[in-house]
Amino acid sequence: MTEATPRLAIDIDYLGAQLAALLQIPSPTGYTDSVVRHVCHELESLGFDYVLTRRGAIRAHMKGAQPKGARAIVGHVDTLGAQVKALKANGRLELVPIGSWSARFAEGARTTIFCERGTYRGTILPLKASGHTYADEIDTQPTGWPHVELRVDARAQTHDDLVRLGIDVGDIVAIDPQPEFLGNGFIVSRHLDNKAGVALMLAALKAMKDGPEPPVDVYWLFTISEEVGHGAASILLPDVASMVAVDNGTSAPGQNSSEFGVTISMADMTGPFDYHLTQKLVNLCRANDIRFRKDIFRYYRSDSASAIEAGADVRTALVTFGIDASHGYERIHMHSLRSVAELLTAYALSEVEITRDFEPVGPLEGFTKQSSEPAGQALTAHKPPPPRKR
Repeated sequence: MTEATPRLAIDIDYLGAQLAALLQIPSPTGYTDSVVRHVCHELESLGFDYVLTRRGAIRAHMKGAQPKGARAIVGHVDTLGAQVKALKANGRLELVPIGSWSARFAEGARTTIFCERGTYRGTILPLKASGHTYADEIDTQPTGWPHVELRVDARAQTHDDLVRLGIDVGDIVAIDPQPEFLGNGFIVSRHLDNKAGVALMLAALKAMKDGPEPPVDVYWLFTISEEVGHGAASILLPDVASMVAVDNGTSAPGQNSSEFGVTISMADMTGPFDYHLTQKLVNLCRANDIRFRKDIFRYYRSDSASAIEAGADVRTALVTFGIDASHGYERIHMHSLRSVAELLTAYALSEVEITRDFEPVGPLEGFTKQSSEPAGQALTAHKPPPPRKR
């Protein structure tokens, strides 16, 4: 059983302020430079060293008692968005999504278009948007990306008008988050996946900056392309033995996730997460009185999947904050964000239990064991047998 690690206090005001700031920075996959700069400046203010990959993924370093068997905690700064597919004859734009999300949630969204000349504002509308023109057809038209278009807030009635504005195929479109922070702790916004994860990671770092030294090095990773499947494919160092991804858990009918406490994912569409690392996180929640539950996500993958598929031999797990209406108008609660941040600090400071992981390969000695004993037997295995009746 994992021993309790002293709980570190999480600055809720700081967490909320960081989330609000992150939400105001457009960062659809492929257009993440500004949010990367923000996170880097925040790491500097907290006193942590970091390096950037060529494209902008961030690796912050928290020095531990030794480098071997290092841990990684990873979240992504990129969000959903869209891209210009075509300039239409009516002066509007055809779109394709960045990441997997429904055009149903795109309808009515306010947007920013990034083109070579600068930015334009606009609105995503269904092809038949006016009830005064189309009557009941506005309710019977199909839903999907071929059935919406982007109206640019500039003088554009023709294809040539769009060309004169400098808009072109491939331009990135960011979707306004429209956040609301409610007094009862609920937060409603687009892009809480995964701006909330980044904010709580920064809050955990703030709590740890003057705390005890971790037993091994901890790398805090911020990736830039998780929404399109790349994620942590090329940011891990060889010394990293285990990695915990931070992302959203889908609270919906048929799921066990909650908007309160921590939801620990047991598996996603790529298969089960590491048995021993996941159990360690469960035990840390129990030992530190952190509310938790478990769930399985069937149509979901995280940063950990990209690392494993890229060939990284690391133990992986996924901890989540419950989110309602994921990839739409999302809702979370501050209780869950605080709980996940607390768990991250407990994990980073906990003792290493599988010391064989200090080396990438080794003998059978010290290798892990998964119990196959009947339920209840493991609890009494070390008790002496009852006296035999004469």
